[in-house]
Amino acid sequence: MAYRFFVNGDAVEVEVPGMRRLLDVLREDLSLTGTKEGCGEGECGACSVLLDGAVVDSCLVPICQVAGMSVRTVEGLADCERMNDLQTAFLEAGGAQCGICTPGMLMAAEAFLASGATASEDAIRESIAGNLCRCTGYTKIIDAIALAASRRRAPA
Repeated sequence: MAYRFFVNGDAVEVEVPGMRRLLDVLREDLSLTGTKEGCGEGECGACSVLLDGAVVDSCLVPICQVAGMSVRTVEGLADCERMNDLQTAFLEAGGAQCGICTPGMLMAAEAFLASGATASEDAIRESIAGNLCRCTGYTKIIDAIALAASRRRAPA
């Protein structure tokens, strides 16, 4: 069956079985390999994407549930070849190490920043609670999100 939806603002159509995971469609059918598979069970958050603005584990979402919706992946954060402010903050603060969790962390952080919530340490920790990182103590990740939040609040 054919499913139509939007990925990073572009309309797409895929002909796949309805229970195929969104993660597999993104990586294998649409060649968007930024989204990573960590556990495949919805426990680690490495595969997090935004589905109509909400953070979801793409390994748990069948493509039949995505029809007509908008998916934003880590590739959709950048403006052409330029990183966005959150990606830049991760780079500057050292918020990424091995890179497996980074796309999911970025997507959870993007949803948090878009919510307009106050970027306290506790709020940031809560916003990324569904994303596991085995390389860091989360300090640099939290610092990066706080840095991006402060830059978004600052007048241009």
